[in-house]
Formats: sequence, C-alpha cells, structure tokens
Amino acid sequence: MKSKRLLSCLVICLALACVMLAGLVIASNEVNRRVTQVFGEPAENLSWRQRKMLEVMLLFYQKQLFTPYRKDGELEELVILPGEATPQILAKLWEAELIPDPAALRVYLQYTGLDTRLQPGNYRLSPALSPVEIALALQDASSTTVIFPILPGWRLEEIAAALPTSGLQITPEEFLQAAFNPDPWHPLILELPAGASLEGFMYPGVYEISRQAALVEIISLFLERFDTQVKADLRQGFERQGLNLYEAVTLASIVEREAVIDEEKPLIASVFLNRLAEGGRLDADPTVQYALGFDAQRQSWWRSPLSLEDLQVNSRYNTYLHAGLPPGPIASPTIESLRAVAFPAQTPYFYFRAACDDSGRHVFAESFQEHLNNACP
Repeated sequence: MKSKRLLSCLVICLALACVMLAGLVIASNEVNRRVTQVFGEPAENLSWRQRKMLEVMLLFYQKQLFTPYRKDGELEELVILPGEATPQILAKLWEAELIPDPAALRVYLQYTGLDTRLQPGNYRLSPALSPVEIALALQDASSTTVIFPILPGWRLEEIAAALPTSGLQITPEEFLQAAFNPDPWHPLILELPAGASLEGFMYPGVYEISRQAALVEIISLFLERFDTQVKADLRQGFERQGLNLYEAVTLASIVEREAVIDEEKPLIASVFLNRLAEGGRLDADPTVQYALGFDAQRQSWWRSPLSLEDLQVNSRYNTYLHAGLPPGPIASPTIESLRAVAFPAQTPYFYFRAACDDSGRHVFAESFQEHLNNACP
C-alpha cells in the first residue's frame, strides 16, 4: 500500500515538473520573440545561458535604451583610443552625460555583439540620441547609414522630433507635411480613407537608413515594415471583429496607449469591442490626450493625469463625449496591440482601471458599480 502511495506521489510530482518545465519553455520562447523583434538576432558567440540572461535584462532596460538622456544640450566631443575596452568607453559616455546607465548599454552591446566592434575615432555625439543610437554611431565614425528608432506608442509629432539628431537629411516639417497629407504613391496609402494621415502606420522598431535617403524612401521603409507584419491572418481577424484595416489600427493605437503589460492587451481590446458593440463611448484617456496635443509644462504629448476640464475638450477625438471610434489612429501600435484587436479575449467586461499596486496591471469589471468598487482606497 505504501509503495502504491509513493508511486502515485512520484507520478504527480513528475507531472507537475513537466507542467512547470513546459511553462518555462513557453515563457522563454515569448521573451526570445519579443527581444528579437525589438533588438534583432543575438551575437553568434553567446552561449544559450548568456543569451537567455541578456534577453531578460534587455526587456527590463528596453525603454531606457530607446530614450535619450537629455533632449537638449550641445554636441559632445568623444575620443575613443585604439585598444580601449568597452568598460572604459562606457565610462566616458557616462561622464560626458550621454547615457544614464552604463550597465543598460553594456547589456545591449553584449547581446548584439557590438561590444567587439566599437571603433576608435573622434565622435561628436548629442545627448538627444538614445543609448541604442549612440552604440550604433560608435561602430563607424564615417558611417553612411543611421539607426532610427520609432518607439511603440509614438505619435507622428514624436517621430518628427527625433529627426534633427538622427543624421537624416530631412526636417520635421517635411516629414509631418508628407505624413499628414500623403500622396497615394504606396499601395497601403490607397487602403486609407480619403484625407487620412499616416498616423498609426509608422511601424515601431529600429531602422537602418541611408543618411542620404529621400523622404519618400524613409516613409516607404516604415510602411513596408507595417505591411510585412500585418499579414492575412490579422486582416481576417479584423474583419471578424467588424473592423476594416483603418478602424482596427485606430483601436489598436488606443490599446497601445492604455496597456502597460502586453498580456493584458486582449482583455483591454475586449472591453472596447464590447462597448462598440453596444454603441457606447470608449471613454479612453489616450484619445483625449491626443486631442489636447503638446503639454508645454510637462514637455510631453501625453498629458497625465487628465483633469475634469480636459475631459470636456471639444474634439471628435474625445471619446468621453462621442460614441464609437475616434476619427483615426492616435499613435503607432505594436504587433501585440494589433493582434489583441484581431484576436481579443472573449469577456463580459465593460470597464477597467489601473490596479492599486503600481504593477501596471488593470482590474476589470462587468458593471459600473463593480468598477466603482475597484477604486483604490
């Protein structure tokens, strides 16, 4: 009898171990997919263990790596001598106040293998460059290409603001003129409503672009990346939700700005789709932020928190006043947000609000009373 119990316990333990192992494999694959999408393939000389460790650290440092240390400041002269080691170079960058955290940039350099290709030379670097841009600039003092990032959730004006320090030969004004008033020279533009801008279709990611690239070439790169990511399965998913491409990107851009954690995006999408099905208002803060525009006091395009007066702004983008979708997208959504709209969770939820633990998560509710009860004490 005892031996049977022992055998049963061993079988249960083995099954639990298998489930845990399967969960770890799935989580590891998801981390790998997300890191590869944002940062590209890892260096070939990394061991499996090194790669996994660096992938987790890159997710932690992702926002910092794509955020400039300062958006103003003079160009800094930086001299890298032959034979200088990576830690010495990182120390110079930190002392020159070009990067906020040498550890974050070192992780990126090790993952990509760029730490072995930092070139000696005389550089003039701006603090308005992100750490990723600085790392790539240090590969060649006379590089003919530049690395240009579009961050998830950026609106067109934020993309334009990154151009002056990018090394590209186009101005923010030229970019915005073309993006808000696009000529139908690209097949994707022909799918947009008449008079629509390219808001939402500048696909987030890191682009390598020739310094001499023309404006049309640059915008084409962004649109082509969108086209290659939004494949037939996504388009079919949009149709099943009763949305055309433009409407789906509009909703995905709202999900992008609302969500902090990717795994919650299908839940957030379900709330908005449930509201749309009832003919109700989305009541989405990001659409009001988009309508308000640049907040000079906070130096941000996304004013937060919003006041009661803000929620009354007279705009078709104010989804507290107008039912249904706003006139168009409000930002560049990631593939996770687009997939959340194409394949939303099936829920009875009509409300959500930020959790009270500062985790970035949300709590969801079916009724308004339940939503009120979820308020933080």
